[in-house]
Amino acid sequence: MNNLPTVTKNLLIINVLCFFGMLVAKRYGIDVENLLGLHFFLASDFNLSQLISYMFMHANFQHIFFNMFAVWMFGRVLEQVWGPKRFLTYYLICGIGAGLIQELVQYLEYAFTLSNYDSVNLGIAGGIIPMEEYLNMMTTVGASGAVYGILLAFGMLFPNSQMFIFPLPFPIKAKYFVVGYAVLELFLGLGGGDGVAHFAHLGGMLFGLILIIYWRKKNGNQQFYS
Repeated sequence: MNNLPTVTKNLLIINVLCFFGMLVAKRYGIDVENLLGLHFFLASDFNLSQLISYMFMHANFQHIFFNMFAVWMFGRVLEQVWGPKRFLTYYLICGIGAGLIQELVQYLEYAFTLSNYDSVNLGIAGGIIPMEEYLNMMTTVGASGAVYGILLAFGMLFPNSQMFIFPLPFPIKAKYFVVGYAVLELFLGLGGGDGVAHFAHLGGMLFGLILIIYWRKKNGNQQFYS
């Protein structure tokens, strides 16, 4: 940890503390995930601060482990190249952008489907609930949007870096890894139904791409920034 760049180290610490804090609060009947998770903007529990706070909430140990592993593995490299200020700016914008895309996708679902109904049947266990209550259940948590932005940036800055991806028995270049992940997320997003915010992941990549293109033009098309 002592060898990690400042922002990367603090992101890891804050996310882990928030995760365990969420678990402790749940024992006392406090639903921190509901308070800080990103609600659908037409839901009564939505507020703008959730576009930032949702990035520090995670659903389970597996969720936070893989996100923080990616921040540790790729984020530290980007911070060393860009510096702490630019890396933190990039991380937050990708996360916020992912949240905005998720809100857009949820709105399209609401406009074309949910708005036609007054209630939702959750099945035998959940029963029928009012639409207002269901909208508050449309909550997004996790740093995955920011993480996918980090993956995109690594692939753009170091496109020919060789990476071993389990279970592939051979190395793959970073640029192909990133493109493959993007295609996979698009495919899974269009399939839907797995409870994962795939379009939020793509949103993190999209906002990361826009920001990198902007920085490159501002910096005379140079690939690396200080």
